[in-house]
Formats: sequence, structure tokens, C-alpha cells
Amino acid sequence: MAPNVLIRGEFSNVYSNHKLLERFLIPSEIVNLFHLLRWNKPSGRLILLIPAGWSLWLAPSAPPSLRLIVTIIAGGIFVSGAGCIANDLWDMHIDKEVTRTKNRPLAKGTIQISTAIGMLFLMLVLSYLCVISLPLESQDICMKLAISALPIIMIYPSAKRWFKYPQAILSLCWGFAVLIPWGALQANLKGGLPLICCWGATVIWTFGFDTAYGMADQKDDKKLGINSSVLSFGYKRAIKIIGLSYIITLFLLALGALSVQIGWIFWPLFLIATYAMKKEIAFLQGTNNQVSNFGRHFRNQVWIGSLILLGLILGRI
Repeated sequence: MAPNVLIRGEFSNVYSNHKLLERFLIPSEIVNLFHLLRWNKPSGRLILLIPAGWSLWLAPSAPPSLRLIVTIIAGGIFVSGAGCIANDLWDMHIDKEVTRTKNRPLAKGTIQISTAIGMLFLMLVLSYLCVISLPLESQDICMKLAISALPIIMIYPSAKRWFKYPQAILSLCWGFAVLIPWGALQANLKGGLPLICCWGATVIWTFGFDTAYGMADQKDDKKLGINSSVLSFGYKRAIKIIGLSYIITLFLLALGALSVQIGWIFWPLFLIATYAMKKEIAFLQGTNNQVSNFGRHFRNQVWIGSLILLGLILGRI
């Protein structure tokens, strides 16, 4: 399952979310749209924006302008929303049978398919507006990258039906969260080692945390005949591969930071993040397949990625 939604043991109390929003007299239709877009669950947005931040602050022209940062954040939110809707349109019948997803708006029937398609179109239009608001010299390459990314984003939700490792397809989607911000800032993809390291770290990190994310659904996925990396690898082997993914991610980010001669302040924060990642690997090894723990792991990946981003920002200022 895509990390655009949070794990059952994490923030899955949809009823409480509705009650909280109702206190502010927000119409239920608006609440349902927020749930459709996952805007009520920020971790899924942040874990996409973090690699975009890595890219912006590893690029030769760093630091980026405030306007560019805001544009990239907005674009990431809109694209993420589009991906969530596409995911739910593909899976609304399957979602009804999965404990974690049975309360999604389309699965529950609180939003019509026509409304979801209209919102998908709106998110894509808003994403397009973000691209054309970029500097003129960057628009061409970013438009080409966005068009290249769109089919993968739209097709990804179907991957679990025909590919044993659907998390690998999601990882390619996440890779564009590095390429588009880099192209927006540099107007090219001539990034050399820093860009290669940032892209590679993002793709491998995504494969790791989304494989861990899929552990929450493995029983339902097996019952429904849905593919996932966890089922393909087996639980114990999957944990080893997740740990290896995180180690490679840290190595690539360190190499990327060294290649841009990052300021010394980056390294203490990076060491803290490395220690935290080691703790997370040990935590997964000791979960005994407890579903409620996978949400905690996902949230912690957001914090670790954010800590590395903070180090890059401080190191490039």
C-alpha cells in the first residue's frame, strides 16, 4: 500500500478525525474531501517533501529562494493528493476488505466516483500551475519530468495486481521528488555525484519504508491475493532488506553531502539520524509482527529524514 495513507496503528481513527473537524463546524463534505486527499494526515505529505528538500539543498545553487521552496511544497502537496485519489479509485473495492483502509471515503461510499475524478483533475491542474510558475529557464525540463512522472504515478496503484514488488514502482515515483526540484533550481539535471546520491538515497529509502509500511497489511494482502514486497521476500527477510536499504540510504546521503563540501554542522545531526535509524532497524527486528508498531516506525522515518534535511539546510547556509 502507498504511504500516502497512514498505518492502522498510527493515525487511523477516522471517527475521531471527523469529530474534531466537526467541532469547527466544517461541513462533512469538506471533511470527506480532506480524507480523500489525506490532508488530515501530514506524515504522508512530509515523507514526499523531505527528499525534495534534500535535492534543493544539495544542488549547486543552494540555498533556494523562498518562492521556489513554496512552489515545490505546493506542487508536492497537489501531486500527492492526485496520487492518493488515483490510489483510491483503483482500490475502492479492495479497500473495503482491508482493515486499515475500509473507512476511506470511496470505500465507504461517502464520496461519489465523479467527485473523486473531479478532484483528481483539479489536483493535476494545480500541479501544472505550479510548474508554469517556475522560472522560465526551468519550466521546460520540469514540464518534461512532470509528464514523465504522471503515468507512473497513475499506474502505481495497480502494480500490486501484477508485480511482486510494487514498492519498487512507488520508489520510482518518489525519485521524481528529487529530479523536479533539482531541475527547478538548476534548469538542468547535470548534477553529477550529488544528484545521483540524492536520487539513489530517495529511491532506496522509499523502498525500505514502504516495505515496512506494507507489513501492516500483509494478512489482508495475502487473503486477497495482492502482491507486496513483504509477501514476496517473507517477513524476516524483508526486515533484513529494510535495514540494508536504510544503511545504503545513509551512505549515499553522506557521500552526497561530502561531495558538496557541506558545513561541519551537518555531521552531528547526521550522526544522530544514523543512530536513530539503527534504533529503528532494531525496533523492527523486535516487533514480533505487531501491526500497531509499523505506524510508529513510519512516523519516525519522517523525523529522521527531517533531521537530515535540517542538517543539510544548516550546512549550506
